Amino acid sequence: MKRFLKAILPIVLSVSASSVAITVHADEIVVYSARNEQLIKPLFDAYTAETGVKIQFITDKEGPLMARLKAEGKNTPADILLTVDAGNLWQAVNEKLLQPIRSPSLSENVPENLRDPDYNWYGLSVRARTMVYNTAKVKPSDLSSYEALAEPQWKNRLCLRTSKKVYNQSLVAMMIAEHGEAKTEKIVKGWVANLATDPLADDTKAIEAVANGICDVTIVNTYYFGRVMKKDPQLPVAIFWPNQNIANQEAGVHVNVSGAGVTRYAKNPEAAKKFIIWLSSEKAQNLYADENMEFPVNPKVKPVAAVAAWGSFKPNLINVATAGELQAKAVMLMDRVGYK
Repeated sequence: MKRFLKAILPIVLSVSASSVAITVHADEIVVYSARNEQLIKPLFDAYTAETGVKIQFITDKEGPLMARLKAEGKNTPADILLTVDAGNLWQAVNEKLLQPIRSPSLSENVPENLRDPDYNWYGLSVRARTMVYNTAKVKPSDLSSYEALAEPQWKNRLCLRTSKKVYNQSLVAMMIAEHGEAKTEKIVKGWVANLATDPLADDTKAIEAVANGICDVTIVNTYYFGRVMKKDPQLPVAIFWPNQNIANQEAGVHVNVSGAGVTRYAKNPEAAKKFIIWLSSEKAQNLYADENMEFPVNPKVKPVAAVAAWGSFKPNLINVATAGELQAKAVMLMDRVGYK
């Protein structure tokens, strides 16, 4: 929590100075997006072409966007917050930045474990955080679960992304929900003991470290794997889906979401709601998930061929909002065991 406060304070102090004014018209929606422009602009254009509703947007990292929403208060022009990771969406709810919206279409299109229990936000794409291993040094039969990576056989063979990124904080938070704090601390301590190198800056570097033989296995979001393999299909790396042993009642692959909610002080809440419903529809889901090589949140929509080629898996069905609820505990736990 101290880490979060230290990171967010400078943003809060500077937000008014860095704000860009937006002039909003009655037939427009304003979106604050933590997703990159190249991923969201095609969606916005498609919606405008279909409905005539124009969309203005600002892109930034999730921290500055939430700080901006909080600073603007009732004067915010934003109708929608679009961001990644349920931990961030939970934080937005905790900061009272979103308002609940209900819709039979959203309930049908977005599975219960991938949306806020109080209807403040809805997942719009699924990202799996799974294992990637070196095919020249590891057999799939050597691998089993996230927890097993703490065992002595993986000494000096594991790479991890830094604990400062929300993706690993959410993974550890979900493990706390599944195993309790004491057992999870023992597992994460084992991971740290098995590291082949210091935690890495991002998932791409972790995959490259595995490919280059610096370590044998890592934990990453699948779309990073997709991006890396698109650039160099010959790399000696492959995906492994952990925690699939039904007999041992393993919970399944850790999944998270990118998602959206209507802001608390939205000027055009009904139009914002309609846009989120559209984003969850079969028509839009192909665009939304395919652009970033993610999995569609709508169960009626199949993933793009390149993603489907990675194979099917059993996901962890604990509600992803838990990643936010237990995020502070996860950060403190990682600090205690020296996971940097």
